[in-house]
Amino acid sequence: MKSKRILTLFAVGLMSLTTSANAAYNLTLCGASPGGLWSMLGAGVDAAVKESHPGSIVTYQTSGGGFANVGLLQQGKCDLALIHDAEAVLARDGKAPFKAPIDSIRTVAVMYTWAPMQMIMNKDFAKKHGISKLSDIAANKVPVRVLLNKRGNVASQVGASMLDAAGASAADIKSWGGDVVFAASKEQGELMRDRRADVLLNSLFVNHRSIRQLAESLDVVLVDIDSDATSTVTGEWNIGSYTIENAAYDWSGGDVVTPTLSAQLFVRADADPQMVSDVTVALVKNIELVRGVHKAMKPLSVGLMGGSEAIAYHPQAAAAYN
Repeated sequence: MKSKRILTLFAVGLMSLTTSANAAYNLTLCGASPGGLWSMLGAGVDAAVKESHPGSIVTYQTSGGGFANVGLLQQGKCDLALIHDAEAVLARDGKAPFKAPIDSIRTVAVMYTWAPMQMIMNKDFAKKHGISKLSDIAANKVPVRVLLNKRGNVASQVGASMLDAAGASAADIKSWGGDVVFAASKEQGELMRDRRADVLLNSLFVNHRSIRQLAESLDVVLVDIDSDATSTVTGEWNIGSYTIENAAYDWSGGDVVTPTLSAQLFVRADADPQMVSDVTVALVKNIELVRGVHKAMKPLSVGLMGGSEAIAYHPQAAAAYN
C-alpha cells in the first residue's frame, strides 16, 4: 500500500509539471496605436509564447501609449504592457503626469534601446542661420519653428528638455520670433515639406521610412547635439544615449550622440510568478520570432532583454536570464 501511495504521489507531481510546461495562456498586452512597431512587437510576443506554450493567445490592445499603459497595468486591464523607460521612471518617482509614486510595475524584458532623438532641419534654414549644432539656436537667437511630438508623448517631453538644456526653451524661441508646435510623428513630415516648420525633434529609428520620405522631397541636415545637452538630459530622465553614425545618412555631417528612448515589457509586481517565468523563458528561447517582426529589431539580444537598470525586474523574469 505504501509503495502504491508513493507511485500515486509521483504521478500527481508529474502531471503538475507537465501541466506547467504545457500551460496555455490567454493574455492581453497593452501597446499603442495599431499598425506601428509596438503592434508588431505584440505579434512577436504572441508568436514566442505560442511556440513554447501551444494554444496560447497574447492579444494586442491598442491604447494611448506608455503613460496610459502604466494605469491600465495597475488596473488589471492588461497582463503585459509596453512602456518607455522614461515613462516608467516618471511613474516610479511620482512625477507629472503621475500624481503619486507607482511601485507596482516590474520589468520583464527590454525590447529595444535604439529610438534616438533626432533633430532634422531644413538645410536652407540651417545655412541661413548658421546652425550646425543644437546650441547654435540659442547662440544666434534663431526664430526657428520647432516640431515636437504631440503633447502627452514622452518624446515631446524629452525634446523639450533638450531645448531647455541648450538654452533654447519654448519661451525663449517664441521671444526670438519662432514657435514650438506639437504634432504627431506622421504629421511632422507634411509640415516640414509644406515649409510650415523648420526642424523636427523626435524619437525615431535611424533611417525610418518617414525620414527617408522627408529627405526625398526636401534638402535636410542632421543637427548635432551638444554633449552637455545630451549628458544633462540622459541624467535627468535616467535614459541612455545613442550614436547616430555618419554613414546612416548622406546628409549628416558626422556622428551624432543623442539621448535615446527604450521600450520595455512590463508586468504587475503581483503577477502570477509562473506566467512571468513562462513568458520570459519563451521570449529567450524564441528570440528569433521577436527579431523577425521588423528589420529594426535585428539587434535584439538576450543580454539586452535582461540588461535594464531603470525599473527592477520581476524576480521570475530576472531568474530566466541567469
